Amino acid sequence: MRVLPNGPRVPAVLQVLRWLRQPIPMLEACRRRYGDTFTLRFPGFDPLVLMSDPTAIKEIFTGDPDELRAGEANVVLAPFVGSDSLLLADGARHRRKRRLLMPPFHGERMQLYGELMRAITDRVIDAWPVGRAFPIHTETQGITLDVILRAVFGLDEGAQMDALRARLVEGASVVTEHPMLMIKWLQRDLGPLTSWRRVETLRAEVDALLFTEFARRRREKRSDRTDILSLLMAARDEEGRAMSDTELRDEMITLLLAGHETTATTLAWVIQHVLEHPAVHARLRTELLERDAGVGEPVGASDLPYLDATIKETQRLMPIIPLVGRRLHTAMPVGGYELPAGVVAAPCAYLTHRRPDLWEEPDVFHPERFLGKRPSPYEFFPFGGGARACLGAAFASFEMKIVLARILTRVEMRAVPGYQVRVVRRGITFAPSEGMPVVIEQRAA
Repeated sequence: MRVLPNGPRVPAVLQVLRWLRQPIPMLEACRRRYGDTFTLRFPGFDPLVLMSDPTAIKEIFTGDPDELRAGEANVVLAPFVGSDSLLLADGARHRRKRRLLMPPFHGERMQLYGELMRAITDRVIDAWPVGRAFPIHTETQGITLDVILRAVFGLDEGAQMDALRARLVEGASVVTEHPMLMIKWLQRDLGPLTSWRRVETLRAEVDALLFTEFARRRREKRSDRTDILSLLMAARDEEGRAMSDTELRDEMITLLLAGHETTATTLAWVIQHVLEHPAVHARLRTELLERDAGVGEPVGASDLPYLDATIKETQRLMPIIPLVGRRLHTAMPVGGYELPAGVVAAPCAYLTHRRPDLWEEPDVFHPERFLGKRPSPYEFFPFGGGARACLGAAFASFEMKIVLARILTRVEMRAVPGYQVRVVRRGITFAPSEGMPVVIEQRAA
């Protein structure tokens, strides 16, 4: 007999409301009461079995991807990223898409974007006020969005970029400010003043802009472009097939949503932790200034080990995506439980990253724990794991090092006195409250 692990007994509608409003307290309360493995139930969704034991997580990440289907587990994202997104694909379809998408995000090609990332960051820093509080999260969002639009979409400054930027910003704000829109039965157009009507209108406007851009690129037939969109338009699979416009649109929106908000939010959390720990801040500045990484060539983890460790420690304490899922195609044993087909087995990064048997003083911010050490991918997985690990992980890590190097060497900043950070939900991500307000005391040239 297959019985799901224990979990909250309150109605599913109350569980989803708490998950949307108080996700961290909910996770911690369930771990205290039910242990490493527990079941959550949300209306309209398959049962969600959360796991934080590395042995169980290894089973999930190394299991047969045709039996443990991430695409089916991500179906909640379909209205936002499109049905042709890599995130929703499984089996041979996923393998084809991943092979087409992988080359631009690795090796020397990725390094080409370093100068662009630095230039965008410097331009944003130059506009920051001195002596007046402002939300740093809003600023990191501006940086990462412009990196996406320039490096990924290949848009130049001008009307096309401004139009797409405005619609993407508004669309993201609608979704992040109304997390209830993630619930399928609330995704209804009930009139011109409803949030879902605005989402659909913005989606149509973005589609029109992107399809126009695709057509323009094909007419140009330029071979000197290095942006990711151009590389994907030129890519062919083993049978010589190119991506359709719909596929391109869905993958570009996926790259935007997966690489913009998540990276921006991690940057804001890093800054929050650094400002809260003066010794860490001082050590980072020493490392950066000794290397002169703020103005030098592209940086890597081996060049700036303490910055790399600081980012990883931030991702450990506050993984932006708290869990990943795999929907079971057939019944199978996972983590010591005989789980039925249809349930979603979900490795929970937030709980795994705070296990006292894996991490000494797990609630303490201590970047040194990552110096010279590489934790198991089943104990530390901020970018997911297995065959479904985030395709843009190296790109995001590279971008974060460059952006932080510029910020930490060009400005002296402090948190706003009296500010107490809280975790707030923004769509599927966890962000610092009030945009993490800071004050710039001095700006270098």
